Amino acid sequence: MKLNTILIIEDEKPNADRLKRLLLKLRSAVEIVSVEESVASSVAWLTANEHPDLIMMDIRLADGLSFEIFNQIEVKCPVIFTTAYDEYAVKAFKYNSIDYLLKPVEEEELDTALKSYENILEKIPMVSTAIEGLMNYMQPKEYRKRFLLAHREGYKAVLINDISFFYTELGVCKAILNNGSAEVVPQTLEELEKQLDPALFFRANRQFIIHIDSVSQVYNLFNNKLKVELKKHSDIEVIISREKAPLFKSWMEY
Repeated sequence: MKLNTILIIEDEKPNADRLKRLLLKLRSAVEIVSVEESVASSVAWLTANEHPDLIMMDIRLADGLSFEIFNQIEVKCPVIFTTAYDEYAVKAFKYNSIDYLLKPVEEEELDTALKSYENILEKIPMVSTAIEGLMNYMQPKEYRKRFLLAHREGYKAVLINDISFFYTELGVCKAILNNGSAEVVPQTLEELEKQLDPALFFRANRQFIIHIDSVSQVYNLFNNKLKVELKKHSDIEVIISREKAPLFKSWMEY
């Protein structure tokens, strides 16, 4: 399966023209099927046309962030994101992404991204079409929905949505429920970080993983750190480091 068709979603004409030039230089046989400038026009195009093999997608568009496209239509092909801002990197890989390129896009980096796409295609079993296989290969994992915890002489079920945050103290990990009660869980925070949906839970620091609905207020601290105040737990201070602060703010926005 070859890379035959590419859709470009980019609202700045000079950037779109540069991208077209580089793509045709690196893959001369490829067809640029369209250049769309907004979330609305991209949704309209993808609704009316067969989806391409690959989409080159800018993140910030004239009418909003391109992540909105995925909320309005099922995108049936992989995506390489391009942006002048690196704050969206984690978010981008939740949306069919195989690479994330910072502008101005360099020829060598674009070629590496295209090769990543082609390498994935080569690994897909021939029992289905290449694109169907690719999308199955990239399907998001199933995240934990509940815990079955020891309780008295048996067990009790605790749903993920009933948990406000997790914290660890003296080697013991506890889940604090929305009703204020605490339950000991056998997993470590490192294990939980892999099992929990990152759209709902954020690893704030070495001690806390917090649910997005548990955040009450966020305060600026010195040195670009953040302090998070939790609902019903204003006595607890959750500090976000300067390095994690941009990721946390991006997580909270979506």
